[in-house]
Formats: sequence, C-alpha cells, structure tokens
Amino acid sequence: MLQDKDRIFTNLYGMHDRSLAGAKARGHWDGTAEIIARGRDTLIDQVKASGLRGRGGAGFPTGMKWSFMPKQSDGRPSYLVINADESEPGTCKDREIMRHDPHTLIEGALIASFAMNANTCYIYIRGEYIREREALQAAIDECYDAGLVGKNAAKSGFDFDLYLHHGAGAYICGEETALLESLEGKKGMPRMKPPFPAGAGLYGCPTTVNNVESIAVVPTILRRGPEWFAGFGRPNNAGTKLFGISGHVNNPCVVEEVMSIPLKELLDRHCGGVRGGWKNIKAVIPGGSSVPMLNAAQCEDAIMDFDWLREQRSGLGTAAVIVMDQSTDVIKAIWRLSKFYKHESCGQCTPCREGTGWMMRVMDRLVRGEAEVEEIDMLLSVTKQVEGHTICALGDAAAWPIQGLVRHFRGEIEDRIKAKQTGRMGAMAAE
Repeated sequence: MLQDKDRIFTNLYGMHDRSLAGAKARGHWDGTAEIIARGRDTLIDQVKASGLRGRGGAGFPTGMKWSFMPKQSDGRPSYLVINADESEPGTCKDREIMRHDPHTLIEGALIASFAMNANTCYIYIRGEYIREREALQAAIDECYDAGLVGKNAAKSGFDFDLYLHHGAGAYICGEETALLESLEGKKGMPRMKPPFPAGAGLYGCPTTVNNVESIAVVPTILRRGPEWFAGFGRPNNAGTKLFGISGHVNNPCVVEEVMSIPLKELLDRHCGGVRGGWKNIKAVIPGGSSVPMLNAAQCEDAIMDFDWLREQRSGLGTAAVIVMDQSTDVIKAIWRLSKFYKHESCGQCTPCREGTGWMMRVMDRLVRGEAEVEEIDMLLSVTKQVEGHTICALGDAAAWPIQGLVRHFRGEIEDRIKAKQTGRMGAMAAE
C-alpha cells in the first residue's frame, strides 16, 4: 500500500489550494533550476533509470521515447506535445491532475521540454473539459507572471513557452498523430508511420507526444531520485500509478497507488469492495474500454500492471478499472462499446470504417438473441480482420472488447440465442 509520504499528487481531490502558492507549499517548483542544471543527458538517463513507462495506455518507456529526439538541431525547432485528450471511456485520471494539481503538469512540461531541447510545448485538452481548461490556463498564467515559464524560465537560462489548445471532443484526436493533425488545424486523422513524430511531427518538426500523467510525475521523480520511483511495483512495472475505478463498487474513486497492486486489494481498500461482495463480481475491464475484459476467475489473482495483464491477453491501458457485477448484461455492455467505436472511427481505413459498423450491428442482434450460433465465430473472424490492419489502434480498440466477450462469455451469448429460438426469452432479461 502506498504511504502518504510517497504520493506524487498531493491534491488529487482538491482539498487544498491549487494555486501556485499552494503548489509551492506542497513542495512543487522547488529547485527547478537546479534540476534543469543537471543537463539534458542526465535528465533522460534518470527518467530511464526510474523505469517510468508511458501512462497513456501503451506503456512505452518514457526515457527511451525522449532519447529519440535529435541531440543537435538541424535548424528546425523541437516540440513537446502533451496529450490531455482523455476520451477513453471509463478513464478519468488526467482530469483530476489538471483541475486540482495543475502545477505538477506545468513543471513537468518545462523539465521534459528542456530534456528534449524543445522551447515550445502544447497541451492538447479534450473538448468536453471546460472547467479543467480554465483551471489549467489559470495555472499557466500564474507561472508566466511568476517567471516560471517564458523567458529564462524559473531562472534556468532556458526560454520556454507553453500553450493550451482546446480540442473539439473527437476521440480519434487522442491518437498521437491525429492529435498533431488537429493541432495543425486539419481534420483529426491519423498519419502513416514512418515518419515517426520524433523525426517529423508537429509542423514537420521533431516532436514527442506524452500523456499528462507521464509528464506530471517527472519533477517528483527527479527530486526524490529514480531509485525511489523504481522501488515500487514489480520489475519493469515501476512506480506509482493513478487508478480510476468505476462501475459496481461501493465507492468509485480515482486513487494513486503502487503499480502491481492486486486488483482485489485495490477494490477492497479504496472502493469499499464490490457491490454485493467479492463473489458478486462478473467481469472487470482493467484499463479503459479498449482492453479485453477479465472474467471473475482471473480477477482472483489479477495484478494491476502492464506485464501481468498482457499475459492474460488484456492490458493495463489507462488503468481505468470498470467493475461489473452479476446483474450486468455483459453482452449489452460490449455492444455499447461497439457503438462508441463505430461512432468515433475517422473513416480513413476501410477495415475500421466498414468493420466497426458491421461489428456493432452483429452485436446489436446478439444482445436481442436474434442471431445464429455460427455468427459468433463469424464476428470473431471479422474482429481479426480489423485488428492490426488499420493505420492507428482504433481498429484494435474496437475488436478487443468483442474478443474478450467471446473468450469469456461465449456460453451466455449462445444461451441467449437458444432462448430466443425456443421462445423462452422472458428468463434472459435481454432488454
């Protein structure tokens, strides 16, 4: 269990002053110039040594990502872009940072930008986040007034500008290259890779795109030392992590905990347990709507980190834990996600544009039991034709929840179809 003294986000619930004065009182903006004075290579090495992996879903090592940026400029400027487009269903961790602890993010942006030789940083915030944008912009204004960003930022000798860009509420703009397109004023459609953003990103210049949480934890890691951060969690799954727990628990919440915490401990300690008791659990989506669900048996031993969940053919993703108890119509729940992905597909790639609608329509019939048993395998085969055949990962995100459903609850789907065919639908409570 994480001790209070080890928490990075000390104002996650907005109980304290979120202004610059309050942030400083809690230890932020302390010795920022000294951290920057360590030099670029040292900072990148320390972030690598901490074992920090990207908190936006993919879990790519953050220090390694930073090291892809060119050491010497070829005349083009470099950019840091922070992905604050938190649109994954179930995910609600970054918004707590932005509205209650925004200075962790701004200080992190300054240090990360210096480490990558980027004098400009853009924060791309989700369209629906109105209050979060206001809180973050107020914090940025405070930092400009106090000389912490701008010319000679925090008296470090480094010039740094920070801009907040408000999106229009499109899920696809959470994909890093679609985000860059949108930031440039174009349609939010993913780009082909290569070139990767580190070679040609925003305005054709070297760019790194990082998640809010990945950047916001950096100042504390560098203050306390990479060994401190690496001391939490299992090897290769280091650090503390924000978990957003929703669904059928007694007390839904966002909480900072250690990586590799058992799922049962996370739910019992912070959420007052599963509604109706642990035995009432039916399924859990462990990392936001795009990762396959775990069934009740897997939940018994579930460890909340990247590697364990990947071994179970799921993923930690954004650590948005969606708990479903026995009352859940699990087929209908996955149909709802299919509808979301169909709606949010940008339409650029044929497998995703056509496949998401096709999968949703089959799921629609499965919910009502108006299908043939053979269609389950046909649906599975279509998910395989979409998965891995699109420019970005939205195709995978649409396919995986359905694959998880069929893997764990095939019997329930078949029972519903048979009940419909025999006219015994009343007992199935499908509607």
